[in-house]
Amino acid sequence: MLHIVTVHWNDDRWIAPQLRALARFAPGARVWAALNGIDLARHPGFHFAADLEGSHPEKLNELARRVVAEADESDLLLFLDGDALPIAPVVATILGGHRLAAVRRDENLGQRQPHPCFCLTTVGLWAEIDGDWRRGATWIAANGEAVTDTGGNLMANLAARGIEWRPLLRTNRFDLDPLWFGVYGDVCYHHGAGFRPPLSMLAGLDAKRAVRDAAARSRIPARVPILGRLERAIRYRRARRRQAEQVAEYVDDSQALSDEVFGWIRDDPDFYRRFTEPGDAPTANRQVGNS
Repeated sequence: MLHIVTVHWNDDRWIAPQLRALARFAPGARVWAALNGIDLARHPGFHFAADLEGSHPEKLNELARRVVAEADESDLLLFLDGDALPIAPVVATILGGHRLAAVRRDENLGQRQPHPCFCLTTVGLWAEIDGDWRRGATWIAANGEAVTDTGGNLMANLAARGIEWRPLLRTNRFDLDPLWFGVYGDVCYHHGAGFRPPLSMLAGLDAKRAVRDAAARSRIPARVPILGRLERAIRYRRARRRQAEQVAEYVDDSQALSDEVFGWIRDDPDFYRRFTEPGDAPTANRQVGNS
């Protein structure tokens, strides 16, 4: 038996495409869902559905706890983001001889942790390690900063027990964006920011860096403290206004692109072939923060 855990938040448009993909690539699976701000009566296609409280990781943990209480240890357990879809049969061979396989988003500043957009394991392992999706454990990102994110504690938990896991890396043959609209291990598609404004960590850091750099370009020497502070303050405020405008424009453009791709997903069950088969269109290279 395959048990699938998913979370949808204040938007039910992803439910139909996700259930369609699951019926195709995971027939007979039991789907356990947190549906927040969504009319449960309109979506009866789940084994379990409830409006759960807490953060995204806490909802995943609670749904997994319910699965563990009901399922057999040998059953497969798949964590699947609401804006993620399988694009190949969900079977044990995805584990590749490991006890857990998950998306690892190397393209997102070298993220190291298992990502819950697609994570396959067994009910037995999740119970054995007292699995936890909450952030906490840190690592050094590609920009040299210590960061944590959803899956940080799971990464540390597995490492402490000496359990190696199989990373499912981005396998797009065509990219509309360096981060969004990702295919991983040729087994799943993750849209990215399906339930929030599409501002990526990469773009956010670019914007913050540009603001910091503006103050650093002050021309009045430090030995003139009053005028120097005034110039830095002026440069900082101007940079913040400029970056806020650029970020807003970036989000608007990203949302328009996201909506267009969702139209493909809604209307075409084989939409993912646009990303898995080579295309002629250039890769997008949109940035925020350059001035």
